[in-house]
Amino acid sequence: MFGSSTSRGASAYANVGMESSLNGASPNKLTIMLYDGAIGAINMAALFMRDQKIEEKTKKISHAIRIIDSGLRASLDKKAGGEIAQSLDALYQFMSKRLLLANLKDDPVILEEVRSLLADLKSAWVGLEQQTSMSGTQSLAARPQASAYFNTGVAA
Repeated sequence: MFGSSTSRGASAYANVGMESSLNGASPNKLTIMLYDGAIGAINMAALFMRDQKIEEKTKKISHAIRIIDSGLRASLDKKAGGEIAQSLDALYQFMSKRLLLANLKDDPVILEEVRSLLADLKSAWVGLEQQTSMSGTQSLAARPQASAYFNTGVAA
């Protein structure tokens, strides 16, 4: 009785909630959300890899790569960010390549390597977000376009 129309309604409600979170978030918070999205996709890919669900694993790895390349990497301001932005760009490129290799070789160790790198970077951004919110200073991050990279029940 409540089948697909209820799930569509729940999905629409989740989308409204996500859009509200995104609209009110600082650039640092959006960056943290992108890290969370990539880490979550990698975690799911690892589970699918373990269960030998190739199609699902590939989708989640592709999702993580899109978040890294089109979210995190694309939001870098290499001119204003100088050497740090250049280093992050190279690291994001490295992570994307490693995720591709993990997919090809079906290697959970590589997935964990990238997940760990993302978690370390996320921790730094969390610290920066706490520092900027306490001091009331402006964020150092560009405002990434995060909404397209989160799975809210709609196929990505």
